[in-house]
Amino acid sequence: MYHKLKSFHALSAKIVLLSALLFASQAMVMRSQIVFPSPHQIVLKEGKLKIGKKTVIYVNDTSAFYTQFFCSEVLRNVSVKWTKKESKADICWKTDTSLPPESYRIRISPKQMIITACDKRGFTHAVQTLRQWVADSDGNSTFTCAEIYDAPRMQWRSFLLDSGRQYHKTATIKKYIDMASMLKMNYFHWHLTEGLGWRIEIKQYPRLTQIGSAVGKGDEQQGYYTQEEIREIVEYANKRNITIVPEIDMPGHAEAALSSYPELGCFGLPVQVPQHGFTQNIFCAGKDDVLQFLKNVLDEVCELFPSPYIHLGGDEAPKGNWNKCPDCQKRISTMNLKDSHDLQLWFSAQMAEHLKSKGRKSIFWGDVVYHDGYPLPDNIVIQWWNYRAHKDLALRNAIKHHYPVICSSNYYTYLNFPLTPWRNYEKARTFDLNDVYMNNPSDKVFNENNPLILGMTCALWTDDGVTERMIDRRLFPRILALSEQMWHQGDRTEFPIFHQNILQRKEWFEQRGFEFGPFLKKEIQGNYKWD
Repeated sequence: MYHKLKSFHALSAKIVLLSALLFASQAMVMRSQIVFPSPHQIVLKEGKLKIGKKTVIYVNDTSAFYTQFFCSEVLRNVSVKWTKKESKADICWKTDTSLPPESYRIRISPKQMIITACDKRGFTHAVQTLRQWVADSDGNSTFTCAEIYDAPRMQWRSFLLDSGRQYHKTATIKKYIDMASMLKMNYFHWHLTEGLGWRIEIKQYPRLTQIGSAVGKGDEQQGYYTQEEIREIVEYANKRNITIVPEIDMPGHAEAALSSYPELGCFGLPVQVPQHGFTQNIFCAGKDDVLQFLKNVLDEVCELFPSPYIHLGGDEAPKGNWNKCPDCQKRISTMNLKDSHDLQLWFSAQMAEHLKSKGRKSIFWGDVVYHDGYPLPDNIVIQWWNYRAHKDLALRNAIKHHYPVICSSNYYTYLNFPLTPWRNYEKARTFDLNDVYMNNPSDKVFNENNPLILGMTCALWTDDGVTERMIDRRLFPRILALSEQMWHQGDRTEFPIFHQNILQRKEWFEQRGFEFGPFLKKEIQGNYKWD
């Protein structure tokens, strides 16, 4: 009996060892085929397509950005000859209008690669996949043969960067537009005004930037974007199929604007700019001149940004001044409003109607729908955010009123929340890669398949002085989980495998200038510095 057991255990050990070796060999084979976010379908084929120092490409439009992008980012040093004959090409770009928007198909055989999409967005997504698919072998660009079909899970896939609290160089803005495109996002939510800084040049009101752009006293808190710079950034993003959605916060988070033009406040007095948080000093909703001022600002914003959506903020607007302001109280009485929250709804409706007259939609943070009141127009989108304080209240109220919703629950899409406590981020405001991958409320509600739920935004707020050098380690690797949730359809990879896939692809992202922070809380040493 003893010998039989010994033989059995020996056989079991061999089976385990063989299984481990098989798994390891499969992992090595698949290592270069890891793509973030994961394509919807991949069928691997036998063989490889090798592109040497020269290649022939068939495409209808040689000037299209995605073809130039493909040559520079995928083929790199390869000399390209363009052809009008598909049969003579090593690589073919073909338009197929029967494919869904943003989708693409890639067929790679040992003799030819065919890339198909119905629009430039699909072609650009294909290039982003091929950037991760290509391998350098003996000086050749080598592609494992496969058939890949891909299309997005969510209609709205966005990254938010807070340039209001911290000014970012234009090169930094472009870096994160590149990142958003690389992760197959389609919107870049640019937070441009804040208590600590007004960052967008408005020709009609020059003091907004002359004064308001320099009210912050910390590192990298002074600066603004000229209209010329903004046009350049918008065009840069457009080429990469990223729509920039500007946010002009109102009525709250307005201290920088009120420092520039004190008459925009309830009492016309100079205001103190908070270096942290926000104050009672918000735009006055009772003065017609203030409403006209903001409409004039939005006119210039619309000239700069072709986005169908303009974000108007609406969060964290304490009503202490409104409750004391004669003008605001008169407005409440004249319009037969219930209270100061109803006044904010009325104020928001005026701004949204103005944007509607210009063919735009208005996005508001979920605070505006915590309570019912003055009706909002039909060009409204609600961005659900404050899960920590209100769970899904804003989401459910928005759906009840048939408002489209963008999900960006601060658990777990706010990437400024570190993995361990830092400055004013206590333990309750921390999360790691496992938390976001397994328990993101914004990801889970999308499974309800409600057509009003448009998609998801992940955010990098710059509270407490998150300077440029601190950004990457807060984004990576957790933003890879969020982009996976936004893009990938079908079954979700088990977390241990997803974790390992990121580890294997980490060097690729680092080579493109993205620094990684910790993955899991349990891996962090006690002396780790988030600064």
